[in-house]
Amino acid sequence: MLTKRDLLRSTAAIAASAVIARPSLLMAQSHPGIIEAKDIAEEGFIYGLPLVMIYAVMQEFAVDKNSGQFKAPFNEINNMHHVASPADTAVITPNSDTPYSFIWLDLRAEPMVISVPVIEKDRYYSVQLIDCNTYNYGYIGTRATGTEPGDYLVVGPDWKGETPSGIKKVFQSTTPFTLALIRTQLFNPDDMPNVEKIQAGYKAQPLSGFLKTPAPPAAATIEFLPATTAGIKDNFFQYLDAALQFVPETARDKEIRAKLARIGIGPGKTFDFKELSLEHKAEILVAMKQGNDKVDKWLASGNKDINGWNVGSFFGDEAFYNGDWVMRAGAAKGGLLGNDAVEAMYPYTRTDAAGAPLDGSKHNYTLTFPAGQLPPVNAFWSVTMYDGKSQLLVKNPINRYLINSPMLPEMKKDADGSLTLYLQKDSPGADKESNWLPAPDDKIYLVMRLYWPKTEAPSILPAGEGTWQPPGITVAE
Repeated sequence: MLTKRDLLRSTAAIAASAVIARPSLLMAQSHPGIIEAKDIAEEGFIYGLPLVMIYAVMQEFAVDKNSGQFKAPFNEINNMHHVASPADTAVITPNSDTPYSFIWLDLRAEPMVISVPVIEKDRYYSVQLIDCNTYNYGYIGTRATGTEPGDYLVVGPDWKGETPSGIKKVFQSTTPFTLALIRTQLFNPDDMPNVEKIQAGYKAQPLSGFLKTPAPPAAATIEFLPATTAGIKDNFFQYLDAALQFVPETARDKEIRAKLARIGIGPGKTFDFKELSLEHKAEILVAMKQGNDKVDKWLASGNKDINGWNVGSFFGDEAFYNGDWVMRAGAAKGGLLGNDAVEAMYPYTRTDAAGAPLDGSKHNYTLTFPAGQLPPVNAFWSVTMYDGKSQLLVKNPINRYLINSPMLPEMKKDADGSLTLYLQKDSPGADKESNWLPAPDDKIYLVMRLYWPKTEAPSILPAGEGTWQPPGITVAE
């Protein structure tokens, strides 16, 4: 089973098995020389990493019923009646605040209508629309459209029809396959039956079904290239070939797509790493390593460091990225399927306030919000604990993976009104356990989520420049 963790590890350090050198396809077809090919491959790795990542997610969620992460076939909704746990490994840094509903849409034959029920005003929900470029191209939900019921049309890149009667808004994807990712706030474990009732009101149907008109001919059946860890290790660019079949060229990526075509990469092509000469193999591997290093460097410096937390905004639509492939790759690697800043902010850290790496095997830590300085949000906030190596949730004796604002009534405030969270692998004691966020016996990765952050002061917005700042993590005395 492919996980994004495996993918990120493997693509950066692909094992080059010793293969008898054959005449290079690059040379035989009068392609660029080795150095130019290496430069193109580096740029292509950066451009293609998010595309391969989300292609693999689509494989696991909607195509491969034996993936262990399968949700539902295309155009069918899957409602999760639980929040993410350590068993959920398809997407790194999974959100454990809101039960998910998933709809992978196939828009090739006709548009799809997503319908939402009425939601009570104090419950946050959102429908995030993400295409196979990893662009967030639209939102339905508490912030974006309110809590009233409604029907919304999602169309593919070539659709040019009129807005049908009864449709509140039209969202256009840049790709024919696209994900509708629905988050519904869970107030506490006893609230799950209420969430399930709401989820039962989420609907997805073809436009012809909505209009009660004859359906158009079905789209052709696709034999998707199975996404496997071994396959991606051996031939990343073959998976990029596969992904690019479902990513139509746009004005912004025309140049990089043309470069990739010069080294035999693109829709309908089959880049075969094994066919390259040993020289070319070595250069391609170096190119991918250098590309991955550039992405990591961006991740480390693309945000503002505030008290040890990385604060920035790096999810958005096509115009937001504007062809910045390093930024797009960094966003995908930092947390695939993340929200726009206006929908949610994600301060994250691997270090304490002094800059030392967070390590649960060496220290206990505290995170204290001063009185009156909890994260300023219109919806709710959380702090989630992840394993620092895998960026997945951490198994622990109390099955607690986060602390969030709905838990505040059960938590203990300090004498001065501040709120202290205890971040450590062992219980801080019965009197403090309500404020305990269990840590791994290893490296720590923490993510703060601010859903629908306030825009008036105090606010974390604009990202990295706001008047509210996350407090630093300190080693417990």
